[in-house]
Amino acid sequence: MAMIQPSSFSFSHEFTYDVFLSFRGADTRNNFTGNFYKALCDGGVRTFIDDRELHGGDEITPSLVKAIEESRIFILVFSINYASSSFCLDELVHILHCFKANGCLVLPIFYDVEPSNVRHQTGSYGEALARHEERFQNNREKYKDNMERLHKWKMALNHAANLSGYHFNPRYPL
Repeated sequence: MAMIQPSSFSFSHEFTYDVFLSFRGADTRNNFTGNFYKALCDGGVRTFIDDRELHGGDEITPSLVKAIEESRIFILVFSINYASSSFCLDELVHILHCFKANGCLVLPIFYDVEPSNVRHQTGSYGEALARHEERFQNNREKYKDNMERLHKWKMALNHAANLSGYHFNPRYPL
């Protein structure tokens, strides 16, 4: 029986980034995520971070879609206001699409939020999604598309929260 040598394995996909960080900038850019990004880069890990301040209504740019598709590992930093950003939620949906299509690694970090709030969309996650739904209901032209988008967000949050990850509470030392 022939053994397959590890060197004979190859990815059919070239990766520009080792890690893609998905996070809500206002919550963690200047503390947890910023420090984590620096540590990864200092360790020689090619890490993508969207360093632009984005507003909740902004859509994912083609360059960001490309960065997602060219990343090997995704680290999702779920924080209190993550779900208030339609940008973050659209990004999450695309990340999970790549996870399913390419078998990439997705690691959720629950930063000062309970994983069950993300999984079941309760607490700040339920409130944010209710605000999105209300906003969508006021736009009759795109109602069907927006409700489908909302459904994708909920499924993505549930799926990501069911992955093995880390729960980090900044009020308690490690």
